[in-house]
Amino acid sequence: MAGKKREDRTKLLSHVLRIRIDQQTYEKLHRLVDISDCRSPCAAARKIITGGRINVFHHDNSMGPFMEELSRIRKEIRAIGININQQTHYFHQVQSSSEKWFYVNRTLEEHKKTDQKIELLLQIVGELAKKWLSKSEPEKR
Repeated sequence: MAGKKREDRTKLLSHVLRIRIDQQTYEKLHRLVDISDCRSPCAAARKIITGGRINVFHHDNSMGPFMEELSRIRKEIRAIGININQQTHYFHQVQSSSEKWFYVNRTLEEHKKTDQKIELLLQIVGELAKKWLSKSEPEKR
């Protein structure tokens, strides 16, 4: 089975170009591959030669603990939300007022848990904002 033919034949990479580079340049290309969207040193060299865009990714490890905590809080708030939805569902199914009050009280407890998590979330976001704003402030001349 033949593959689908490309419509624009001018964009095919049909010409082979072989070059030799020194060890230092080869290592630079490999480092570029490690931190960019290029999958191989050849792809990086091709983008450099053709003037293509190379996206370089930077990972800030100092944000790791904050992100883990935010992820944990997100999961907990989601679980609390599911519990509140279940309590509301049960509330609408029961007929007696005593059972309804029981579910109202349980739902109120879940809302209190949510308030605690949101306070913690706002505290963490405040710390992150201080960190981000200190990095993004323009230097005074």
